[in-house]
Amino acid sequence: MAYRIAGIEVHKKVLAVVVTDVACDGEYEFQRRRFGSNPEHLKGLAEWLVEQEVEEVVMESTAQYWQPVWGALEGYWRPTCQKREGAGAMSGKLHLAQAQSNRGRRGRKKDFPDAERLVKRLVAQELVLSFVPDAEQRLWRTVTRRKHQMTRLHVRMQNQLESLLEEAPIKLSGFVTDLLGVSARRMLQALADGETDPAALAALTDKRLRATPAQLCDALD
Repeated sequence: MAYRIAGIEVHKKVLAVVVTDVACDGEYEFQRRRFGSNPEHLKGLAEWLVEQEVEEVVMESTAQYWQPVWGALEGYWRPTCQKREGAGAMSGKLHLAQAQSNRGRRGRKKDFPDAERLVKRLVAQELVLSFVPDAEQRLWRTVTRRKHQMTRLHVRMQNQLESLLEEAPIKLSGFVTDLLGVSARRMLQALADGETDPAALAALTDKRLRATPAQLCDALD
């Protein structure tokens, strides 16, 4: 009984795709096709894999370019594959191989041979595969990482601002908890606009600020 596996060599604009029956005896006979990487072409790739009755797909984790390919196959190919009559436990399985585990001989890197090597090494269990969570978990990972990055950027900007003020020297950070808060931003914007009167700058603060006008004038003088 035929068991087809597809290998995909992923690039930024082009995908090199091969399909073969790994249940046959002797050398594998590969079908080769190229696809673009835009959404329309990715949908066409999924439809072609369905037509070829592909059971599993393996691709290489090339930078971030594998992600839209994975998403398209996850959305179009996998559900159809799993609903096919006679679908097995591995039907619709996507594999992501670490690039180092699919390295070829020096100077012999070519798209279709690399895709074919992916399939051969998957069957031989020679690939190092990465864990890819489901779509919802990937989304939460992205949101969490972006929040972490934005927090780090905020702290970095605040530290750079404090360093700049200390060099001035403007001792504002000794009386204002948050240099990026409302009161501090008002005073810093006025400074940037050319205001030099400490009293005028101190008058821009919020009434809830604990520092007294005299303290602020001393810090801004």
